[in-house]
Amino acid sequence: MIKKFINRLLGRKNDAARNNEPVVLGPKEHGIDPKLVSSNAIRVTQSLQEAGFKAFLVGGAVRDLLLGIKPKDFDVATNATPEQVKRLFRRAFIIGRRFQIVHVMFGQDLIEVTTFRGATADDVPKDAHGRVLRDNTFGDQHEDAVRRDFTINAMYYNPADQSVLDYHGGIPDIRSRTLRVIGVPEVRFREDPVRLLRVVRFAAKLGFTIDPATREPIKVMAPLINNVPAARVFDEMLKLLFSGHALACLQQLRKEGLHHGLLPLLDVVLEQPLGEKFVRLALGNTDERVRQGKPVSPGFLFASLLWHQVVEKWKAYEAAGEHSLPALHLAADDVLNAQTDKLALQRKIAGDMRDIWAMQPRFDRRVGKSPYKLLEHLRFRAGYDFLLLRCASGEIDEEIGEWWTEFQDADGPGRELLLARKLKKPGEKAGDAAPARKRRRKSSGTRAKTGEEGQAANPGAGGPGATND
Repeated sequence: MIKKFINRLLGRKNDAARNNEPVVLGPKEHGIDPKLVSSNAIRVTQSLQEAGFKAFLVGGAVRDLLLGIKPKDFDVATNATPEQVKRLFRRAFIIGRRFQIVHVMFGQDLIEVTTFRGATADDVPKDAHGRVLRDNTFGDQHEDAVRRDFTINAMYYNPADQSVLDYHGGIPDIRSRTLRVIGVPEVRFREDPVRLLRVVRFAAKLGFTIDPATREPIKVMAPLINNVPAARVFDEMLKLLFSGHALACLQQLRKEGLHHGLLPLLDVVLEQPLGEKFVRLALGNTDERVRQGKPVSPGFLFASLLWHQVVEKWKAYEAAGEHSLPALHLAADDVLNAQTDKLALQRKIAGDMRDIWAMQPRFDRRVGKSPYKLLEHLRFRAGYDFLLLRCASGEIDEEIGEWWTEFQDADGPGRELLLARKLKKPGEKAGDAAPARKRRRKSSGTRAKTGEEGQAANPGAGGPGATND
């Protein structure tokens, strides 16, 4: 009993792992389809092996292959040092401070190569909370396996003989769909608090259950995320939001108590009827675009997530006597300043968000030359897609979005007719605008049916802006 308890604490699942020897599975046992493996990843492992080094695919790529999913990225682990790896490839670049890695480029395809990491030294630099600051200690493969975060990410695949090396019971956990930290969860979370967010992302993305021992300390240790550099938190949030399961990830964040401080007031927004519907539409559309392999825009999505915070502050500034447009700009400044401190929003992303928000009042100006000028705006498409999300969520009348759908599709005379057409105003009887509404809906429906920029014409079926960039 004592031996089993110690093994459980250390993440050891069997005698082979305790003896630093992995369980080795052949092709028939693990069932990986070699056709799903990147040819460039195979080139990297083959080149390293021909030079006398060990080399394996590792991490999420092996996990996805075992699940029958074609990986988006391939990582390679080797006993070659970064300098030795770099000498073997024409386009290879050493990056990283905390732990050096090598990026090997094949055109636009990037293969990330890491040297086997050794056991963390007692004198490795750490902050006051136990977070490892710098660790370029190299070691053996079994030590590298211990250093990886979850059992399902600590398996190694050798394309040469199609074998899988499993040091910590990753295969059984994949088959039982369980997410488990290697070692003592509290220690591993202190070493790198970003693992708290990774737990959520993997659980939501893969539909796995978090092991009780792994889940127990999450809420208590959540404040440690505030000690992580904002740029790293932002990178992890992008991975979470563009995982293809963004809505599930945010729901899991709330469930585990990790949302506070990442997106201020997010919990409040999701509990407001309009805010919740708007955010769900934006996240659902983004998930659909990711699953379809279509481009997505960080600026558009963050603008969507934070829009109702902007609206709340906008109204407050107007109530305090500010004119509408200056009030909107002040509100945007407040929200962006708060987010920059928490998430290190890049300047381009913040600029895109500001442009999208600033365009919204301009969609109300449907007289004179204003609509023509707005059509020429570099970010018109993103602003228009955002407008349709507002319409779909019930924030504003759908007729506004329908009018803009017709206006951008119409020829010169058609646009003049639209400018002259009387739109339904608040309090107007439905019958007064019925003929115009019918014509506009027909035009919008035709646009959606043809599939031309379909996500803009039908936000519920597409996503935030293929042309947002």
